[in-house]
Amino acid sequence: MTVAIVLLTLLVGAWLLAVIEAWLTTGRLRPVAPLLAGLSHLGRESILARKPDRLFFETAPVLLLVVAVLGAAVLPLTPDLVIADLATGALFLNAVLAYVLVSLIMAGWGPNGAYAMIGGWRFLGQLLLNSVIVESQAGLWNIVYQPLGFVLFFIAAMALAFRSPFDLPTAPGELAGGVDAEYTGVRLTVLRLARLVMLITLSAATTVFFLGGWQGPLLPPWAWSLIKTLAVAVSMLLVGYYLPRIREADLLGWCWKFGIPLALLNILIVGLLILVVP
Repeated sequence: MTVAIVLLTLLVGAWLLAVIEAWLTTGRLRPVAPLLAGLSHLGRESILARKPDRLFFETAPVLLLVVAVLGAAVLPLTPDLVIADLATGALFLNAVLAYVLVSLIMAGWGPNGAYAMIGGWRFLGQLLLNSVIVESQAGLWNIVYQPLGFVLFFIAAMALAFRSPFDLPTAPGELAGGVDAEYTGVRLTVLRLARLVMLITLSAATTVFFLGGWQGPLLPPWAWSLIKTLAVAVSMLLVGYYLPRIREADLLGWCWKFGIPLALLNILIVGLLILVVP
């Protein structure tokens, strides 16, 4: 039952994000548009590249979707609504998300096309939990203790989900779709669904790690989890909507010059807080 509820939540969240994303892009609010687009893709012929690596080509979209779902499996929506309440949930999530890179490299290599391969290698350059975490924020959310950590995690989550301005692997208008370029029909539907579910999973992780998870007044726990997760996801879409795509050279430069030093500084701050704050 828990598995079904979590999967249904991910599907509903993906649908809501697709509606909001289309609204930002076209200026029209059409709730049924994502469903019609999905059905349209399912009805189209799935075209294969001339000389693909068939194993990588077929596996990449499914792997990305599986990674997103596995990541969500260790994130508690309520005290009792979690598929796998692991003591090492945060480490498990980090390990699972490493396969996002694997799936994108496979999607870039599999079609044997220039644009897809460039998109996959761009992502390679772009990316060189549990209930106790939520309960520890009963008095004060982690975002107050770790504002720098929150900002770094938020930016990293956007890059991992390759949302604009970090959409270097797809780069519409530049790489003609990049890793998406050679996918059609059912394969493209699975790939796009995986991207939306990945965004939901990373937004839920942000909620669990920094925003108090399901905690909040008046409303039931599941409602607070849903509201916070959707708020984070929509904020990621809005940031991407108003910022231009970052050049890969600039992104790598900023990561080395600012991202890594700030991450190390945040580790030092957290260590000092652990020693000073009871």
